[in-house]
Amino acid sequence: MPLSDESLAELLHETAVAVRAALDALDDWGLAGTHEKQYRSDLAADEAALGVLGTAEVGVLSEESGGHHLDRDVVVVVDPLDGSTNASRGIPWFACSLCAVDADGPRVALVVDLPHGRSFTAVRGGGAQVDGVPLRPSGVTMLSEALVGISGMPAHPLGWRQFRTLGAAALDLCAVAEGTLDGFADCLPNAHGAWDYLGGALVCAEAGVPVADAFGRDLVALDYAARRTPIAAATPELFTALGEARRTLGVE
Repeated sequence: MPLSDESLAELLHETAVAVRAALDALDDWGLAGTHEKQYRSDLAADEAALGVLGTAEVGVLSEESGGHHLDRDVVVVVDPLDGSTNASRGIPWFACSLCAVDADGPRVALVVDLPHGRSFTAVRGGGAQVDGVPLRPSGVTMLSEALVGISGMPAHPLGWRQFRTLGAAALDLCAVAEGTLDGFADCLPNAHGAWDYLGGALVCAEAGVPVADAFGRDLVALDYAARRTPIAAATPELFTALGEARRTLGVE
Protein backbone atom coordinates (compact mmCIF):
# COMPACT_ATOMS: atom_id res chain seq x y z
CA MET A 1 0.00 0.00 0.00
CA PRO A 2 1.40 3.44 -0.93
CA LEU A 3 2.49 5.55 2.02
CA SER A 4 0.30 8.61 2.70
CA ASP A 5 1.69 12.02 3.59
CA GLU A 6 0.36 11.51 7.11
CA SER A 7 2.08 8.14 7.55
CA LEU A 8 5.35 9.54 6.22
CA ALA A 9 5.14 12.50 8.58
CA GLU A 10 4.58 10.12 11.48
CA LEU A 11 7.52 7.97 10.39
CA LEU A 12 9.81 11.00 10.30
CA HIS A 13 8.57 12.10 13.71
CA GLU A 14 9.21 8.66 15.21
CA THR A 15 12.70 8.71 13.71
CA ALA A 16 13.52 12.09 15.22
CA VAL A 17 12.23 10.97 18.62
CA ALA A 18 14.50 7.90 18.47
CA VAL A 19 17.47 10.07 17.54
CA ARG A 20 16.80 12.44 20.44
CA ALA A 21 16.59 9.50 22.86
CA ALA A 22 19.85 8.02 21.58
CA LEU A 23 21.64 11.35 21.98
CA ASP A 24 20.21 11.88 25.45
CA ALA A 25 21.72 8.55 26.49
CA LEU A 26 25.15 9.35 25.04
CA ASP A 27 27.99 10.28 27.39
CA ASP A 28 30.72 10.99 24.82
CA TRP A 29 29.89 13.20 21.82
CA GLY A 30 33.51 13.36 20.63
CA LEU A 31 35.19 12.10 17.48
CA ALA A 32 34.58 8.43 16.76
CA GLY A 33 37.90 7.71 15.03
CA THR A 34 36.08 6.09 12.10
CA HIS A 35 36.70 8.73 9.47
CA GLU A 36 37.43 12.45 9.46
CA LYS A 37 34.77 14.58 11.16
CA GLN A 38 32.53 11.64 12.19
CA TYR A 39 31.50 11.84 15.83
CA ARG A 40 30.18 9.24 18.24
CA SER A 41 26.98 11.26 18.25
CA ASP A 42 26.71 10.81 14.46
CA LEU A 43 26.96 7.04 14.81
CA ALA A 44 24.49 6.84 17.68
CA ALA A 45 22.00 9.06 15.86
CA ASP A 46 22.33 7.06 12.64
CA GLU A 47 21.81 3.73 14.39
CA ALA A 48 18.66 5.08 16.02
CA ALA A 49 17.34 6.52 12.74
CA LEU A 50 17.91 3.30 10.82
CA GLY A 51 16.24 1.34 13.60
CA VAL A 52 12.99 3.19 12.92
CA LEU A 53 13.23 3.70 9.15
CA GLY A 54 14.16 0.04 8.67
CA THR A 55 10.69 -0.99 9.85
CA ALA A 56 9.01 0.82 6.92
CA GLU A 57 8.96 0.14 3.20
CA VAL A 58 11.20 3.09 2.40
CA GLY A 59 14.70 3.47 1.12
CA VAL A 60 17.22 5.47 3.10
CA LEU A 61 20.07 7.74 2.07
CA SER A 62 22.06 8.69 5.18
CA GLU A 63 25.14 10.83 5.49
CA GLU A 64 26.61 8.36 7.97
CA SER A 65 25.79 4.96 6.45
CA GLY A 66 25.07 5.59 2.78
CA GLY A 67 22.24 4.16 0.69
CA HIS A 68 19.79 1.44 1.65
CA HIS A 69 17.08 0.14 -0.75
CA LEU A 70 17.30 3.19 -2.99
CA ASP A 71 15.07 1.49 -5.58
CA ARG A 72 11.98 1.86 -3.39
CA ASP A 73 9.19 4.29 -4.26
CA VAL A 74 10.01 6.58 -1.32
CA VAL A 75 13.52 7.30 -0.10
CA VAL A 76 14.09 9.11 3.19
CA VAL A 77 17.15 11.33 3.00
CA VAL A 78 18.51 11.74 6.50
CA ASP A 79 21.20 13.66 8.28
CA PRO A 80 20.81 12.15 11.75
CA LEU A 81 22.83 14.97 13.30
CA ASP A 82 23.38 18.02 11.14
CA GLY A 83 25.89 20.29 12.86
CA SER A 84 27.65 17.56 14.83
CA THR A 85 30.75 19.72 15.38
CA ASN A 86 28.52 22.33 17.00
CA ALA A 87 26.91 19.60 19.09
CA SER A 88 30.27 18.25 20.24
CA ARG A 89 31.31 21.73 21.42
CA GLY A 90 28.03 22.61 23.10
CA ILE A 91 27.07 25.20 20.49
CA PRO A 92 23.24 25.11 20.40
CA TRP A 93 22.74 25.00 16.62
CA PHE A 94 22.29 21.41 15.38
CA ALA A 95 19.42 19.33 14.09
CA CYS A 96 18.02 16.04 12.91
CA SER A 97 17.01 16.54 9.28
CA LEU A 98 14.76 14.16 7.33
CA CYS A 99 13.12 14.42 3.93
CA ALA A 100 10.96 11.80 2.21
CA VAL A 101 11.49 11.90 -1.56
CA ASP A 102 9.40 10.21 -4.25
CA ALA A 103 9.41 10.24 -8.05
CA ASP A 104 8.12 13.83 -8.05
CA GLY A 105 10.77 15.14 -5.65
CA PRO A 106 10.80 16.17 -1.97
CA ARG A 107 7.45 15.26 -0.42
CA VAL A 108 7.52 15.44 3.39
CA ALA A 109 10.19 17.08 5.56
CA LEU A 110 11.02 17.36 9.23
CA VAL A 111 13.91 19.36 10.65
CA VAL A 112 14.13 19.24 14.43
CA ASP A 113 16.13 21.96 16.19
CA LEU A 114 17.45 19.60 18.86
CA PRO A 115 18.78 22.10 21.44
CA HIS A 116 15.51 24.04 21.49
CA GLY A 117 12.99 21.30 20.72
CA ARG A 118 11.45 23.12 17.76
CA SER A 119 10.13 21.19 14.76
CA PHE A 120 10.05 22.59 11.23
CA THR A 121 7.66 20.60 9.04
CA ALA A 122 6.62 20.74 5.40
CA VAL A 123 4.44 18.71 3.04
CA ARG A 124 4.59 19.22 -0.70
CA GLY A 125 1.65 21.45 -1.61
CA GLY A 126 0.65 21.75 2.05
CA GLY A 127 2.77 24.60 3.38
CA ALA A 128 5.44 24.78 6.07
CA GLN A 129 5.24 25.37 9.81
CA VAL A 130 7.34 25.53 12.95
CA ASP A 131 5.54 23.83 15.82
CA GLY A 132 2.30 24.21 13.88
CA VAL A 133 2.69 27.93 13.18
CA PRO A 134 2.95 28.91 9.48
CA LEU A 135 6.35 30.25 8.49
CA ARG A 136 6.82 33.82 7.29
CA PRO A 137 10.05 34.83 5.50
CA SER A 138 11.42 38.33 6.06
CA GLY A 139 10.47 39.93 2.75
CA VAL A 140 13.87 41.59 2.27
CA THR A 141 14.56 42.28 -1.40
CA MET A 142 17.97 44.00 -1.48
CA LEU A 143 21.25 42.18 -0.85
CA SER A 144 22.73 45.32 0.71
CA GLU A 145 20.05 45.12 3.42
CA ALA A 146 20.22 41.37 3.98
CA LEU A 147 21.48 39.24 6.86
CA VAL A 148 22.79 36.12 5.13
CA GLY A 149 23.81 32.80 6.60
CA ILE A 150 26.78 31.22 4.83
CA SER A 151 28.70 27.97 4.82
CA GLY A 152 32.43 28.48 4.34
CA MET A 153 34.25 31.75 3.91
CA PRO A 154 34.06 33.40 0.48
CA ALA A 155 37.15 34.82 -1.17
CA HIS A 156 35.51 38.25 -1.09
CA PRO A 157 32.37 39.77 0.47
CA LEU A 158 29.22 39.21 -1.58
CA GLY A 159 27.49 42.52 -0.92
CA TRP A 160 25.32 41.65 2.08
CA ARG A 161 24.69 43.96 5.04
CA GLN A 162 25.89 41.28 7.48
CA PHE A 163 26.59 37.55 7.45
CA ARG A 164 26.63 34.65 9.91
CA THR A 165 28.39 31.29 9.69
CA LEU A 166 26.26 29.06 11.89
CA GLY A 167 27.35 25.52 10.98
CA ALA A 168 24.16 23.54 10.26
CA ALA A 169 22.76 23.99 6.75
CA ALA A 170 19.39 22.38 7.49
CA LEU A 171 18.69 24.86 10.29
CA ASP A 172 20.16 27.75 8.29
CA LEU A 173 17.63 27.10 5.52
CA CYS A 174 14.78 26.84 8.01
CA ALA A 175 15.91 30.16 9.48
CA VAL A 176 15.41 31.74 6.05
CA ALA A 177 11.92 30.25 5.85
CA GLU A 178 11.17 31.63 9.30
CA GLY A 179 12.57 35.10 8.62
CA THR A 180 15.42 34.90 11.12
CA LEU A 181 17.87 35.04 8.21
CA ASP A 182 17.15 36.79 4.93
CA GLY A 183 19.18 34.37 2.85
CA PHE A 184 21.58 31.44 2.83
CA ALA A 185 24.50 30.80 0.50
CA ASP A 186 26.86 27.85 0.33
CA CYS A 187 30.22 29.49 -0.38
CA LEU A 188 32.13 26.20 -0.47
CA PRO A 189 32.95 24.25 -3.66
CA ASN A 190 30.33 21.49 -3.96
CA ALA A 191 30.45 20.61 -0.27
CA HIS A 192 26.87 19.60 0.58
CA GLY A 193 25.14 16.27 0.07
CA ALA A 194 21.38 15.96 -0.27
CA TRP A 195 21.03 15.08 3.43
CA ASP A 196 22.40 18.52 4.34
CA TYR A 197 19.78 20.56 2.54
CA LEU A 198 16.73 18.65 1.21
CA GLY A 199 14.70 18.87 4.43
CA GLY A 200 15.39 22.58 4.77
CA ALA A 201 14.85 23.11 1.05
CA LEU A 202 11.31 21.71 1.17
CA VAL A 203 10.57 23.83 4.24
CA CYS A 204 11.79 26.87 2.28
CA ALA A 205 9.84 26.02 -0.86
CA GLU A 206 6.60 25.49 1.05
CA ALA A 207 7.13 28.77 2.90
CA GLY A 208 7.43 30.58 -0.44
CA VAL A 209 11.20 30.97 -0.27
CA PRO A 210 13.10 30.47 -3.54
CA VAL A 211 15.75 27.76 -3.11
CA ALA A 212 17.98 26.09 -5.70
CA ASP A 213 21.48 25.02 -6.59
CA ALA A 214 23.58 28.08 -7.41
CA PHE A 215 24.55 26.55 -10.74
CA GLY A 216 21.16 25.28 -11.87
CA ARG A 217 21.58 21.59 -11.04
CA ASP A 218 18.75 19.50 -9.62
CA LEU A 219 18.90 19.57 -5.82
CA VAL A 220 17.41 16.07 -5.68
CA ALA A 221 20.62 14.04 -6.03
CA LEU A 222 20.32 10.60 -4.43
CA ASP A 223 23.80 9.52 -5.43
CA TYR A 224 25.86 9.40 -2.22
CA ALA A 225 28.82 11.05 -3.98
CA ALA A 226 26.78 13.92 -5.47
CA ARG A 227 27.29 17.40 -4.08
CA ARG A 228 25.44 20.66 -4.65
CA THR A 229 25.69 24.36 -3.80
CA PRO A 230 22.36 25.43 -2.27
CA ILE A 231 21.21 29.03 -1.98
CA ALA A 232 17.94 30.41 -0.65
CA ALA A 233 16.52 33.89 -0.15
CA ALA A 234 13.40 35.47 1.28
CA THR A 235 12.22 36.95 -2.03
CA PRO A 236 12.81 36.36 -5.76
CA GLU A 237 14.65 39.69 -6.01
CA LEU A 238 17.04 38.80 -3.22
CA PHE A 239 17.46 35.27 -4.59
CA THR A 240 18.55 36.64 -7.97
CA ALA A 241 21.04 39.06 -6.41
CA LEU A 242 22.44 36.46 -4.01
CA GLY A 243 22.78 33.87 -6.77
CA GLU A 244 24.64 36.29 -9.02
CA ALA A 245 26.97 37.20 -6.16
CA ARG A 246 27.59 33.55 -5.26
CA ARG A 247 28.48 32.64 -8.84
CA THR A 248 31.33 35.18 -8.80
CA LEU A 249 33.13 32.70 -6.54
CA GLY A 250 32.97 29.97 -9.20
CA VAL A 251 31.92 26.35 -8.87
CA GLU A 252 35.35 25.17 -7.69
